[in-house]
Amino acid sequence: MPTSLPETAANLPDLVTSAPANAAAQYSRWLAVFSLMALVLLCLAWELWLAPLRPGGSWLVLKALPLCIPLAGLLKHRMYTYRWLSLLVWLYFVEGVVRAWGDAPPSRWCALAEIALCLLLFAACVMHIRGRQRAVTPAPAPAAAATTS
Repeated sequence: MPTSLPETAANLPDLVTSAPANAAAQYSRWLAVFSLMALVLLCLAWELWLAPLRPGGSWLVLKALPLCIPLAGLLKHRMYTYRWLSLLVWLYFVEGVVRAWGDAPPSRWCALAEIALCLLLFAACVMHIRGRQRAVTPAPAPAAAATTS
């Protein structure tokens, strides 16, 4: 019969690391919410006032709408939202790189800001996912059945 450690001793490393992981998850959560809201505001301001493609604004302002969808999931602590948002943000990153490469300086500055916000949002999502995964205690391994020969 295999012997196992008491439950509190077996989970001791998880109990010790759960407090900093929760603090990191909370910090990264607010960083993700801030960077997402800043990215939405930048997209709106960029296409309406700062450097629109056409004078008076353009339909490209609608690119901010997909960024509004994950905001509710971030505020409700949904892990799935952080995962798919970390993939969605790369579309905006690519748009920022393309427009930073080819646009004139007023639009180029907005594109560089978009690149920075996308990188910040991605890093915050990854930090949040890792922090929450560290905070979860793993399920105890099932006891190995003794085999008789």
